[in-house]
Amino acid sequence: MHSDGHAGKAKPTALMLGALGVVYGDIGTSPLYTVKVALAQMPQAGPGQVLGLLSLLFWLLMLVVTLKYVIIILRADNKGEGGTLALMELARRTLGGRYRWTVYILGLIGACLFYGDTMVTPAISVLSAIEGIGVVSHRLDAWVVPAAIAILTALFLVQPRGTSAVGRYFGPVMLAWFLVLGAMGAWRIAQHPHVLLALDPRWALAFVGDAPWEAYLLLGALVLALTGAETLYADMGHFGRRSIQTAWLCVVLPALVLCYLGQGALILAEPATARNPFFLMAPDWAMPALVAMAACATVIASQAVISGAFSVTRQAVQLGFWPRMEIRHTSAVSEGQIYMPRVNMLLYLAVVLLVLAFQSSEGLAGAYGFAVTGTMLMTTVLAFAVVPARREPILKVAGMALLAFFLLVDLMLFSANTFKLLEGGWVPLVVGAGLFALMFTWKQGRERIHQTLSANQLPLRDFVATLAGDVPTRVPGTAVFMSVIYGTVPPALLHNLKHNKVLHEQVLFLTVQSSDTPYQDAKERYSIERMEPWCWQVAARWGFKEEPNVPELLARVAAEHPELNLAPMETSYFLSRQSIIVNRRQPALGLWRQRLFALMARNATRSTRFFRIPPNRVVEMGMQFELS
Repeated sequence: MHSDGHAGKAKPTALMLGALGVVYGDIGTSPLYTVKVALAQMPQAGPGQVLGLLSLLFWLLMLVVTLKYVIIILRADNKGEGGTLALMELARRTLGGRYRWTVYILGLIGACLFYGDTMVTPAISVLSAIEGIGVVSHRLDAWVVPAAIAILTALFLVQPRGTSAVGRYFGPVMLAWFLVLGAMGAWRIAQHPHVLLALDPRWALAFVGDAPWEAYLLLGALVLALTGAETLYADMGHFGRRSIQTAWLCVVLPALVLCYLGQGALILAEPATARNPFFLMAPDWAMPALVAMAACATVIASQAVISGAFSVTRQAVQLGFWPRMEIRHTSAVSEGQIYMPRVNMLLYLAVVLLVLAFQSSEGLAGAYGFAVTGTMLMTTVLAFAVVPARREPILKVAGMALLAFFLLVDLMLFSANTFKLLEGGWVPLVVGAGLFALMFTWKQGRERIHQTLSANQLPLRDFVATLAGDVPTRVPGTAVFMSVIYGTVPPALLHNLKHNKVLHEQVLFLTVQSSDTPYQDAKERYSIERMEPWCWQVAARWGFKEEPNVPELLARVAAEHPELNLAPMETSYFLSRQSIIVNRRQPALGLWRQRLFALMARNATRSTRFFRIPPNRVVEMGMQFELS
């Protein structure tokens, strides 16, 4: 395990500040709406019920976020990287090939529900912040939705510029936000210290014991306080485990607890403030500034999940669950800062539709909770294959027992949110189901193609031996043939010999492979084999958080093997471009899934752009492929 991931040698203070700005933006804006939504389900709540609610909320933060994620799940890293897909690959490697598709399905469900989270987070966060203007004056209520759409439009429009320009301000802004949360909460607690009784777990137990069904349903609202917990794990590679843990324990957790207790103290003193306890905590003179600061915080929270959507999509592409897509780097320093035009456009349309359809943060609460709890549940299930994998029996038993407890909690949170399916929970469910069908179809379709090609293609070594005995006309330069399957003859070579009847002086067969680790060790980037004096075979490997760069790789190969001429102007690339034909007689995946796979294949980014191959040095050979 690599506790600091790829955080590099940055100072701990800088890493912690960066974690505040990126990792904790989502959970840091939860106080805007959590207590308000929860109390909306308890219109006749008395002081005992308010204290019980706050106690339940506090212990959920301690058990789910602090114990489960910050202390335990962060230890399940894949070479320093976290997140659902990284955990999926780690679990698959631990369990072996026997449970491969089971692990894939669990990981894909978590990833697809995460996309639902990325749709809802910008909508509910910005709406909840702008709703504060209604506290300033109800005459401004009609401007909430237009203002939210305007802010979201500006946010998505600046995505092509990347986060590097504004990212340095995220940390200080969120630090100020958490200090304000803590200060407002401490001020209200000082006025009504009676609210500190909520820290006693007996109030939560009494609350559940008095009304178990109502408390169970209330979990669907209280889970809003846990949104963003997955981000702690997903962004571990950027900031390191220690920085994320330190930021949570020293800044975020104290600020959130003070803020939630402060809202409770206000409600105990003035029950009418339950309509919007967060903004009513502030004095009147500070209200406009708090609304502005809340808007900034929600924009930062939205930016974090948008960047997360780009990162997860890139991982899905590299792992073979999604077609190739255009990826643009927005920073010359950080490889993780990327922009994906298609994802940005589709996500923007989805967010705006949600704002127009639900109109308020309270209306979106059901959709939010379902996506979050579903992702958390999949993380816990996958963690069973990873966290207890220790030699000491007592530690293994303890790990299994803790995970079983977390699984029970996650099941309760998830099932409580299923009652909100008709109140918005159907949104991430429909989106997740659609994305799951796309990703599962693409993975199975690519594996069918791989199996068919493996069975039909000729062994490369035998074919090269025949060429050495029956030499075709040679032409100057080097030909690089991109091969899908290592050790087999690529169709592009056969087409070239059939139609052009020539062979270059030097030939290199290149196979690009994706590893099950986020970053490939530079020493293991490629392996090379010289098959004949004029012929080489290379297998290149990139991690699922890296992007293949073939010209850069070949420059390194040429430097380490001077006998191989790979000068850019003397090297030509030969690729096969497959056109998928639907097999109506024997539909391998079912007719509709074949059509879906063919549609995805047609819309995939061209391999030349994905591998960064110069287009003026490429020869593409078309071929039709029928799934069988």
